[in-house]
Amino acid sequence: MTVVSEIAPDLYRLSTYVPEANLQFNQFLLRDEQPLLLHTGMRGLFPSVKAAVARLIDPTTLRWIAFSHFEADECGSLREWQTLAPEACALCSVVGKLVSVDDVVAARPAQALDDGELLSTGKYRLRFLRTPHVPHCWDAGLFFEETQGTLLCSDLFHQNGDVEPITSSDVIGRARQTLLDYESSPFAAYMPYTPQTAPTLERLAQLQPKTLATMHGSTFTGNGEQAIRDLAAVMKEILGAD
Repeated sequence: MTVVSEIAPDLYRLSTYVPEANLQFNQFLLRDEQPLLLHTGMRGLFPSVKAAVARLIDPTTLRWIAFSHFEADECGSLREWQTLAPEACALCSVVGKLVSVDDVVAARPAQALDDGELLSTGKYRLRFLRTPHVPHCWDAGLFFEETQGTLLCSDLFHQNGDVEPITSSDVIGRARQTLLDYESSPFAAYMPYTPQTAPTLERLAQLQPKTLATMHGSTFTGNGEQAIRDLAAVMKEILGAD
């Protein structure tokens, strides 16, 4: 069952817990004049996520489908969504469009976004930020909803378990434990640490987000700037080169 929680005005977290992975898979729906879904989920989750979206909007009116990078939980059911919603257009990075998305999963050509490009959905504005290898994959990018200060941060702040929808408590401890689990879990060893990691995270921190909407785990509300800098320190400690 996909659980729906409003994490900011008109922004909804659609969360499905998969016990076999001990992990929540979260999508985010922005309800606006041009509705936007961030992350599609895997194809196996499509019926449940579609039912959750239908509680909020007519799914056939979906206009935008955005995601960080090419991966099953990010865009695995893109074709199913585009078949259901005839006007839905995929949003991703230039690299994602050219290397994977158009050739593998898109029913129609994706719209590639440049670094810093702004998309209006009506009342709300999303800024695309090119973030290669943050959280991972060379085609990665993140979206920042500027009017409410929400960073849609994909796998950053990954937390295992069936956790609460929203928290204002420190999520760094959970994220740190996930990074430490890379030695024992094949699902945790996916974040690289490159020369671009620290500068990219600092750029995100300077956005001063009020809400951090993560794909796996609780959404964080509070001092997002400090939380990102704390995460940067943890990633350097655990993943960084000596």
